[in-house]
Amino acid sequence: MAVPLRIQSDWAQALRKDEGEAWLSCHPPGKPTLYGSLTCQGIGLDGIPEVTASEGFIVNEINKKSIHISCPKENASSKFLAPYTTFSRIHTKSITCLDISSGGGLGVSSSTDGSMKIWQASNGELRRVLEGHVFDVNCCRFFPSGLVVLSGGMDAQLKIWSAEDASCVVTFKGHKGGILDTAIVDRGKNVVSGSRDGTARLWDCGRSACLGVIVDCGSSINGVAVGTADNSINLGSPEQMPSEREVGTESKMLLLAREDKKLQCLGLQSRQPVFLFIGSDAFNCCSFLSGFLLLAGTQDGNIYQLDVRSPRAPVQVIHRSGAPVMSLLSFRDGFIASQGDGSCFIVQQDLDYVIELTGADCDPVYKVATWEKQIYTCCRDGLVRRYQLSDL
Repeated sequence: MAVPLRIQSDWAQALRKDEGEAWLSCHPPGKPTLYGSLTCQGIGLDGIPEVTASEGFIVNEINKKSIHISCPKENASSKFLAPYTTFSRIHTKSITCLDISSGGGLGVSSSTDGSMKIWQASNGELRRVLEGHVFDVNCCRFFPSGLVVLSGGMDAQLKIWSAEDASCVVTFKGHKGGILDTAIVDRGKNVVSGSRDGTARLWDCGRSACLGVIVDCGSSINGVAVGTADNSINLGSPEQMPSEREVGTESKMLLLAREDKKLQCLGLQSRQPVFLFIGSDAFNCCSFLSGFLLLAGTQDGNIYQLDVRSPRAPVQVIHRSGAPVMSLLSFRDGFIASQGDGSCFIVQQDLDYVIELTGADCDPVYKVATWEKQIYTCCRDGLVRRYQLSDL
């Protein structure tokens, strides 16, 4: 994994004025940090600044929203992408979760100001306020239709909402602790929730009923993910006949990121164990990359890539800083990760450098969502940032 390079969070603004400066640093593991700076020598006719780097750093390429920097001594290279737009009026406080609808038209987000809102993804204009949870809403996501939202809160309730008129159409009760994450199975007839009470539950949306406790692990479940298993993976057989209300669970794996440093994988329909992996610290989040590859991130900054077919030893462990890994999202042939120190980056197999999404200044980036060539992030600073990959 490439040596991390860092840049001043508002570099794009700082370098738009004559003699404007922005700091740079390179953090080789186990060695002293190298510090440097970028200086604007003037703005070209095309509106792109002419930038030079201090000793030890090279500016490979720059345009209005991105800059590619390398540090040859440490063989480090990163491309930094500034936000295309920033939405500051959606929430007044820290934004804990967000998602973008399947058509890319709407966003939904929840905040520590106690609100959950639906907004226009193009300009951040408010469309609906979803009211009904008591206390904080921890997680919110669109169903595949893009017309319905699933949310889970500290009130131990799971709710389904109409994005069109903001009505709450279903409330699920059964958890004894706050709901920390959810996953939608297939088209959304069933959903899964993970809670502080140590249980993951499967729910029937049509009848608003709990189809069962999939697991009770005695430790807070911070993240859940559902993925379709590769044919080579043995998911086990259910001990009793599954309910006919279970739809699309048969070939699915359920991944649980647990507070007790364990990453657990089960057959969703069989409820049988696939593997249990012990990490370096509490697992905060998890995501499937394919039918057998997965990612999970810990509180002490490790991103584990595991192969379900041989999960004992990780395929790789990526560690860029000791900040908690907040979210992981499969993206193209790689993934996007965000951390508690404000870093958010894209790793792609075909690129020998990392793409850093800049803008957050040391504030945790809690969640990332994508639609086509657009990436949205939400942060403790109360801002939603939208990045355009076409700006690269």
